[in-house]
Amino acid sequence: MTTGLDAELMERGRRLFAGDWKFIWASPSIKTLPPMAGVEIAFAGRSNVGKSSLINALTGRNALARTSNTPGRTQELIFFEGPKNANVRLVDMPGYGFASAPKARIASWTSLIHQFLLGRASLARVYVLIDSRHGIKDTDQDILTTLDRSAVSYQIVLTKADEVKAGGMAERIEATRALLVKHPAAFPDVLATSSRTGAGMPELRAAMALLIGERQR
Repeated sequence: MTTGLDAELMERGRRLFAGDWKFIWASPSIKTLPPMAGVEIAFAGRSNVGKSSLINALTGRNALARTSNTPGRTQELIFFEGPKNANVRLVDMPGYGFASAPKARIASWTSLIHQFLLGRASLARVYVLIDSRHGIKDTDQDILTTLDRSAVSYQIVLTKADEVKAGGMAERIEATRALLVKHPAAFPDVLATSSRTGAGMPELRAAMALLIGERQR
């Protein structure tokens, strides 16, 4: 049963993401980042894990973030800004790991990811997206280690939950929680989502609304 607080947070999250969201900036390098402002929330994950699809599902817009079946399509830090009174930005990060791009280019944007995570004071949290069909891989561990070192709060979001059987999903969540015990900067709760069905989106919006409220006090 949903508590009063949960219901309030769900509504706050719904209102936040029902507002006007728009693309504002693309940064191919640290030198071209926009000035820090408000609360920034970033989405990281392996190539083709579903970051852009998740942002579109969160905001209820089919084409706010570009999606592609080709790994490595997002090669810059893409910034989206929410309603003016919210003072919140979302950051779609390049995928790490395998990508259909030259090795030098992959190395360049992998370095960009790590530099951004280590030096952005306005970054409130990173949501690390993990394909629920496969779980945490070695390439994910590299990002988790960077986040631990930079002391940036992060939370695991399992994507494509609709492609995993219910029993298997519960096991994946528990296995992920067990791995996070070794990571001091990790938020302990694991969220399971599906951009296709919308499952888990109200909970993710509520978690973000809570975080934003805490940072803006």
